[in-house]
Order: sequence, then structure tokens, then C-alpha cells
Amino acid sequence: MRTREGQPDVPAPESPWDEIEPGLWMGGHQVRGSAGRVEQVVVHRQFDLVQTLLRLPEHGPDPGIEHHVWPIPDGPLDGTQLAGVIRLAEAACEALDAGRTVLVRCFHGYNRSGLVVAHALMRRGRSAEEAIRLIRARRSPWALHNGLFVDYLRAGLATARMLEELTE
Repeated sequence: MRTREGQPDVPAPESPWDEIEPGLWMGGHQVRGSAGRVEQVVVHRQFDLVQTLLRLPEHGPDPGIEHHVWPIPDGPLDGTQLAGVIRLAEAACEALDAGRTVLVRCFHGYNRSGLVVAHALMRRGRSAEEAIRLIRARRSPWALHNGLFVDYLRAGLATARMLEELTE
């Protein structure tokens, strides 16, 4: 699985997670600590639903917390992987509609989580451009720096999925 972990030009985020809209949070597994060193982030019981796109051992959540795991690369996705992203966004929207809090996380909380969160925002009525701008404003300017994921969002994930399946 190709990821952007360890890329020296991509800084660790300054916060473990950020609220993108009420109840919908985006985050990662690492954060730049107060001393400037990278620290591991572990989620415990802060959220009702945790969606993980890159699973690392001992990073939570605690037992009893609903946890959806769908590992995907920070690169080209096939139709099955895109279908999983769509399902995660749908589950996030359902949880939000029920008044639950949701954390969507990947390594730094920039690209993979951004793809799911942006699709959830689009399902809730925002355009792709509005969703991307909101995520970058609330999480980090580094959010959704993967141009392919931005292209997927602009095309629509259902369309991107169909096109990927045609090439498989």
C-alpha cells in the first residue's frame, strides 16, 4: 500500500483532529507536539463512531466504540476501494443525523480522511469546491493535497468508481 508517510515535505498536523462541521471530525495518527516532535495520537472514547483508513496497532478506539476500518492507499483507488469510501461517508452522515460524533482518520488526517469527509459534506449539500475549501480551512492547508483525490471529488465518487471499474 502506497502512502505518504514519512514524506519530509508533508508536516505532521498541529492538532490530532479538527471539527469540520458540527459533530464531524477529521484527524490522524500523528501530531506535532508542543516541543515540535512528532507524537502518536490514540483515540479512546472521544467519539461515538471512528472511521479508520489506515490502521495502526494500539491507536484505539477503546472497546465498545463503533469502529469502521477500510484501509486504502493515498494514491489511485480501484472501484472496490471507492465503493468503501462512499459507504463510510454514508455511515458518517447517518451517525451525524442521529446526533452522534464521528472521527474520520488516516495517517496525518489530510488526504484519505479528507476524501471521506468531503464526500460526506457533498452528500449533505455542499459542492466539491465548498467541501474542499472548508476542510482546508478547518483542518490544514495540507488537507486534500493529493490532486487525484480532488479530481475524484470534482468528478463525483460514483462517477470515479464507474470509470475505475471500466478500466479494471
